[in-house]
This record gives sequence, structure tokens and C-alpha cells, in this order.
Amino acid sequence: MLQGRPERAVKVMPEPEVLNLPLRSRRFVFSDVSVEDGQRVSSGDILAKDPNNYAVPLLAPRAGLVRLKKDENAAPAAVDASRGGGHIIIDDVANLEEHADIAKEELEHIEREMGAGGIKRYKLLVLGAWQFFYDAYTGALPDPQGTPQAIIVSTVSLEPFVARGDAQLHKRLFNFTRGLEQLQSLLEYQPMYLVMPDIKSELANRIRDHIRGYAWAKMLEIPLTYPYDDFAILARRLGLRRDKGPVWAVRTEGVLAIDRALTLTKPCTVRIISIGGTGVNSPAHIKVMPGYPIDKIRDTYVSEPAARMIDGGILTGEALGQEPVGIDTECRGITVLGELQDREFLGFARPGWDRSCYAACYLSSLRKRFRERFTTGMRGEGRPCISCNFCEEVCPAGIMPHLIHKYLYRDLIEEAEQARIDLCVECGLCSFVCPSKLDLRQEFIDAKKLIEQEKEEIRQEQERQEKLRQEEAAKRSAEEKSE
Repeated sequence: MLQGRPERAVKVMPEPEVLNLPLRSRRFVFSDVSVEDGQRVSSGDILAKDPNNYAVPLLAPRAGLVRLKKDENAAPAAVDASRGGGHIIIDDVANLEEHADIAKEELEHIEREMGAGGIKRYKLLVLGAWQFFYDAYTGALPDPQGTPQAIIVSTVSLEPFVARGDAQLHKRLFNFTRGLEQLQSLLEYQPMYLVMPDIKSELANRIRDHIRGYAWAKMLEIPLTYPYDDFAILARRLGLRRDKGPVWAVRTEGVLAIDRALTLTKPCTVRIISIGGTGVNSPAHIKVMPGYPIDKIRDTYVSEPAARMIDGGILTGEALGQEPVGIDTECRGITVLGELQDREFLGFARPGWDRSCYAACYLSSLRKRFRERFTTGMRGEGRPCISCNFCEEVCPAGIMPHLIHKYLYRDLIEEAEQARIDLCVECGLCSFVCPSKLDLRQEFIDAKKLIEQEKEEIRQEQERQEKLRQEEAAKRSAEEKSE
């Protein structure tokens, strides 16, 4: 019940004159640039690749002239390929016919080595559809040549205000079904689970009726309660153990991209994202492409002069800084919240008629349900943990965030790991309900990175010690033979 919920209908944004494609997104760093300054490219050409993520490509959404260097006619920030920062600029944008940047020799080689299935996976990678895949437990990009124990396909998107599945499926149900068939062809005996909301609506009933004839798609209905659409939570609910192999996960837009790549052999260069929040004059779903100028979206939809733009939803999104001037390849929505710049006079004494509270201690608990207007204001300052256990009550992973916080506060990393911090799905609910306003989500993200770094250092040290032992054993063996 929040103000600023986007409508289901999809609006098409005007064609841009310039595209600014960021070389960095949440998962990818496109540091291997494949084009030169001043080069003409066509829609679907590969501009750059991420060498650390199976060479996943950054595709040109439109034809135009590539600009890599900062000059008078370029955008204020230029590409820094060595560090994966900045962006690639495409000037003189033209909406010409798309083509697939696929080498015929490469296809012949793959067919000889891996057959038809290998060709399909290769197409998904080079045509941009593989970017929509996730490892259900880690969120990382899975190996395109790997074998999953199962695939989870989710039509549900519950975080406010990212693009919803019903908007993605609008008038494209046939393409979705065809994409599921293509996805199933990549499997052998592994199951595919289709996640649906447990509601009775016209669209939901149409999807159920449409999919019911396909025995290979196992239906899983979940409540419309955030964050039970999280892939890690879904995998645990289905009994898919992490040690049994990877679990691939893909959302509605990913299935549609699979259909486009494998059925039509066309690059996946268009996104349907949401633009919502209290700072938007008419919240909607919009059809754009990576690199679309953010200032064009701001001028069209943002109504408040002082507003913060967030890449993603209100619970897990990240504030857009000054550098990003275009939509990145993984953007699913933009949330706009008004900046609360002025202090509230006697705010501590207000009864809370216009705001909700998890503890139900505000006067609003006496009201009927109402749409709350969110801002960026915390309405207070951070305080020490009071052990209220609210975070434990809302945690979908079943861990105790308040206990883990206390371990991390005392630098007891091993104890935090034993308390299963690895099960945290980073949904942000603990931070949302915390009366002490502790940023538990970010604290746990940083702690998990630290634990992984320590494990990697231990692994590298063990490998080094093993290598030394082998070298010493080989040296002793050679000395014995010489004697």
C-alpha cells in the first residue's frame, strides 16, 4: 500500500538521439572493449565483453557512431575500459534493422564440438539473453555450458517498484510459452518449475490454462508477500540443495529474451522497466533500451524538483549517482522518492497518523489501510540495537539478524558465519522494520564479502602449500634417482 505504484500498461519512450551505455552494472564489468572511437556500428553489434563472466557481451541497441573519448560533442563522462568504468557513447542513433553478430565459423566449430544444444547456448550468450540468467543461490551468472539440477522460472516480482511480470506478459503470452519450450530444450531430465502468484485473475488464469498442457512445467503458486519470490527462498522451498549442483533461475523478461534469441535469432536489446515512486507524476512501465538517457526519463516522469532516483526498488535499490547517464543492462526499474530536506518541527512528538509502523505503536494503526507516501527521510537517527526481535520476525530466511549484528559489531566473524549469515537473501526487510534504523542489509552484504575473501585467501594458501609439497616431493624423487 504505497503511493507511486506503476500501471500495468507499457508506454514506449521516444527514440533517443544519443545512447550512453554504462560499462558497469550490478553483476557485470564490460572491461574488454571491442570497438574503436569513431567506428560505425549496427544494432546488435558487440561493443564490449565481461571477461570474468563468460565473455557476456554488451550489445549496441541501435546503429550509430561510437564515441569513446571525451570531446566537446560527447557526454561529460567518457569510457575508462581499463577499470570498467564510464560508458560507451553512440551518436547519430538510427533505428535500423537488427542483426545477429554471430560468426559462421564459430557456429560450425561449436556444432562439431557440442551439437545443436551447444549452438543454442552460444546464441543465448552472444545475443544478450544469457544476461537474464541467475544462479538461484548466489545471484551470479551461471556457466552457460553447465548442467543445472533444476530451473526456476518466476512470473512474480514483488519488490516495489520494479517491473512486474503481468506487465512483461501483456500481449506476449504466446512468446512466453514458446520461450519456455526453448528453455526446456536445453535440459535433459532436469525439472522446470514455473512460479505463479496464488491469485485468481484473468491473466493468471490464462497463463495456467496455457501452460497446463505442458507436463514438463511444474507449477508452484506462492503468496504475494515480499520477498517470497526470491530465487534462493524458492530453491529451498523446492528442496533443491545447494551441494547438489547449480539451480538456474530466470524471470519473465528472461524467458521472452530466450524466445527472441532462439526463435527469431535476434539480439535482446530492449527492456521493459518501471518508473514509480512518490516523485513520479504518472507511474508506468516503459519500453526502453540500455543506454537510454536518464535525463530524458527524468524530464518526462519526475515531478518533484528535489528527488532521489534509485536503480531498482525501495528495499534493495541503489541510488543513482552523478556518473550514470544511461540505463544499464540489468536495470529493472527506477524508483523516485522525494528528498526530505527540511526538519519536521516536533517530529518526535507526532502521533504518526500518516505513516505506518511495524510495532503498531503509531496512531495510524487505528486507521483503515491507506497508501503511504514514502520519502528519503529516516525520521530520526540511528541508535544501538534494542533486541526487539522485529528483524527475526520478518526474516524470510529464518536467521536472527539482531544476533548476527552483535557478532559483527564485536568482529566475531566466525560466530556470524555459524549463525548462518550465508542464508541472508539481502531483501532489506530487517533494515525496514528496525526501530533503531540499523542498516543491517548493507552490514550483512559487507560481512559476506569479507567471509568469501577470507575463504579465498585460505584456499589460495592451501593451494600454495600443496604446490610446495609437490615440488619438494619431485625434488626428493629426482635426488634419489640421481643417487
